[in-house]
Amino acid sequence: MKTTLPLLLLISSLSLKAQVGDLFPPMEAESLTSDIVNLPDDLKGKYTLIGLAFSKKAEDNLKTWFSPVWNQFVREHGKADIFATDYDINLFFIPMFTGHKTVAYKKVMVKVQKTTDPNLHPHILFYKGTMKVYKKALGFKGKDVPYFYMMDESGKIVWQTSGVYSDSKMQEVIDSLDKALGEWD
Repeated sequence: MKTTLPLLLLISSLSLKAQVGDLFPPMEAESLTSDIVNLPDDLKGKYTLIGLAFSKKAEDNLKTWFSPVWNQFVREHGKADIFATDYDINLFFIPMFTGHKTVAYKKVMVKVQKTTDPNLHPHILFYKGTMKVYKKALGFKGKDVPYFYMMDESGKIVWQTSGVYSDSKMQEVIDSLDKALGEWD
């Protein structure tokens, strides 16, 4: 029994990492600025970090990433920020409305537009449709956690994780970008 738990954890972590190297499956989503974004086609030759959530609990956990990711990758840094780095990446947070939740899509979108900092509007995309394609292609294991993916310029997944924000996960994002962009060569 003692060896069963570590074995199960190893198997589950391997299955979550199985999608690294695959292309992100095509997704059409709408931003809070009413723009249609087609992933991965609209990456504009940049690395892209996305977070996906398809339940209220997952969305709450997704929100734990907003401020730290915004501050690291989007916020303008001044000269006084001696540890600031200038990454030029796309950043999207995507609540997914699937099944019976699709009827609430527009109502929730309007509410989020009114209650969210306008600077975040281009970075929050709403998806409405089926989840089957994404569940299979991206290896979703549970509906109550958010999933995060870093894609390269062509839409290939180069890093992924799930769950609430942590400093160690942010460091993994930074390390994957630095490695991919050759920052430490």
